[in-house]
Amino acid sequence: MQTITETQIPVNITAAAMQEIHQLYLKENNKENIGLRIGVEGGGCAGFSYVLKFDTKTEHDQVYFLDDIEIFINKTEQIYLFGTTIDFKTGLENRGFVYENPNAKSTCGCGTSFSA
Repeated sequence: MQTITETQIPVNITAAAMQEIHQLYLKENNKENIGLRIGVEGGGCAGFSYVLKFDTKTEHDQVYFLDDIEIFINKTEQIYLFGTTIDFKTGLENRGFVYENPNAKSTCGCGTSFSA
């Protein structure tokens, strides 16, 4: 399996998002072979929902490294994610991970699902 450097990762992760990911990663650090899975799955009000969770690598994943965290993205899902920016907001109206996806034809009101 090919390992790609962080400059080639198909998504952009803001500093705020990386800070939150690092904090969450420290809570999960007692598990072996864990990395951050970024992906999509069918569902949500617009057709696809974003996946952002800690998981183990599968044979279908492309592996990237960002800071000290392994990033897993299923090879078939990368087309939906290419160029997406993942940010973390802490405001009163919006707290959590936010996705800005240039491949989305439409997004739902909550911003966690999209159509391609």
